[in-house]
Amino acid sequence: MRRPAAISFVCAAFFLTVSAAGKSPSPAPVWADSLRSVYLYTEGIKQHAIAGDSVRARELFAEALRVDSAFAPAYYELAVERIDKAPAEAVELALRAHRIDTANLWYHSLYGQALVYSGQYGRALGVFRDLRQADPKNPDNYRILAALYELSHQPFAAIATLDSAEMRFGRIPVLSNMKRQLLLSTHQTDKAVAEARAMVDAAPYDAANRVVLAGLYARTGKDSLALAEYGKALEANSTSLATLAALSDYYNDRRDFRSMLAVTKRMFALDAMPLASKVARFGQFTSDTRFYREFYIQLNDLASMLAIRYPRDKQAVELYARHLIASGQLQQALELYKLHTHDTPPEEDYFTSVIDIETYLRRPDSVELYVGRALTLFPDRPVFHIAKGNALSYSKRYGPALEAYRASLRLADTDSLRGVIWGLTGDTWHQMAVGSAFADESPTARSAAARRRALDACFRAYDRSLKLLPDNPLVLNNYAYFLAVEDRELEKALAMSSRAVALTDNNPTYLDTHAWVLFRLGRTEEARKIMQQAVALDNRNSPELLVHYGDILDALGERFMAETYWRKALEKGYDAAAIARRVESAKKK
Repeated sequence: MRRPAAISFVCAAFFLTVSAAGKSPSPAPVWADSLRSVYLYTEGIKQHAIAGDSVRARELFAEALRVDSAFAPAYYELAVERIDKAPAEAVELALRAHRIDTANLWYHSLYGQALVYSGQYGRALGVFRDLRQADPKNPDNYRILAALYELSHQPFAAIATLDSAEMRFGRIPVLSNMKRQLLLSTHQTDKAVAEARAMVDAAPYDAANRVVLAGLYARTGKDSLALAEYGKALEANSTSLATLAALSDYYNDRRDFRSMLAVTKRMFALDAMPLASKVARFGQFTSDTRFYREFYIQLNDLASMLAIRYPRDKQAVELYARHLIASGQLQQALELYKLHTHDTPPEEDYFTSVIDIETYLRRPDSVELYVGRALTLFPDRPVFHIAKGNALSYSKRYGPALEAYRASLRLADTDSLRGVIWGLTGDTWHQMAVGSAFADESPTARSAAARRRALDACFRAYDRSLKLLPDNPLVLNNYAYFLAVEDRELEKALAMSSRAVALTDNNPTYLDTHAWVLFRLGRTEEARKIMQQAVALDNRNSPELLVHYGDILDALGERFMAETYWRKALEKGYDAAAIARRVESAKKK
């Protein structure tokens, strides 16, 4: 904002001094030292504008007012400085400046602006009415006055104000846009269209004006006119991101998704559209599985375009890889990730993705290869030591697996991560207990002492895991199930299985564990109800769940149904000898 000059105060002081000369002696009146105030004011301006020291500037303005309390420029500067920090204080300061010099339009305008900042729209409305009368050649007064009428719920007065401005100044884009919005808000759509049409006629090569007009035609159902205006806007500037975005929205509103995706492809070809925006837009399209399936070809074109345009950008790589996975091309996604494990500098997320996919595909040799490479590049990342432990455990190399987990514990920096690692450690000890890990011991020793040691180590690891991460449902479930199988601490197992079920949403595996613990406790009827729910929710038809349900039904005397579920388990791959023993035992009963 331009600063008013203070020279009038200097002239006034000089005039008063000259007029007093030559008169008969009389008691001299006391005049404020205006020259001193001007000096302080000027120094304050210098401190603020040149030195950038607003605090010192404020002190100098305040000192100028102590010397001369009627020094309006100092009030003005203080009001300008406080208007966005303390609007109510700025109102009082600007009002004082205005009262001292009512003819100064800058003071008057600042007073009105301070009222707006402080939310006193009614008082501000009166001020800007006066300003429009006092300074009718300033279009800003019309603009602000129209905005205040709108805020005061007087839209027609706002429109009349803008009409008056148009008659005086001609068509000004910002005022025309305000008027168009007001016409729309008052349901004068035809007049809004005429206003937009007039803007296009005034500047026919301005694409933005044509986009506005196209939007209004679309709003009134005149699609052919809307498309014609969008076409002319693109003729004026075929690479206008705003125009293409508006056209894309137009097609989306009409559910013409094929055309919308074609326009989006043009947008994706523009450097003006940030990659992050392209990724976000693609994410919106692929969030609906049905849409993804129906327009897969078009979406594949978009994903491929981004992969080609940004071959080394992580966002684009991840987007294309996720697209490949979603479309069932897991091997292609894996190859893409593997290609980028050679990037410089290396990205650990690419290694993590390769390891996860290879683990899912059950390729332990490849998992170990990429885990080894990752540990060479990122030796201090616990996630890769955990992955190494998982791979070794899968390959039944339990000792090295436990060592890998110990290495990850030394690097883990949160209790939650340590809790997860202790849970994996417990799982590995349990695999040792039930597997053939103790090849150096006799079968007798393996079935007794070694198995007991491994189980004790398993349960100790689970205890440490739950101490660090009490609500880990996987550990709660596994711990409870293994205790039930061993027929140990069944009440503790029940508490843990109940908590695991409470923490999850109808997980059939956790319901199976809960039912099995109840069964071991002799609460067979309760177990049957929970097990029935688990079997109904299990989409995979797990043979273990079917066997458990058969065992529970057998205990309740429902032997025909028990054999039915055992046979289903056999069909799903359960051990035939174990099923035969169950059937034979049921017959003997």
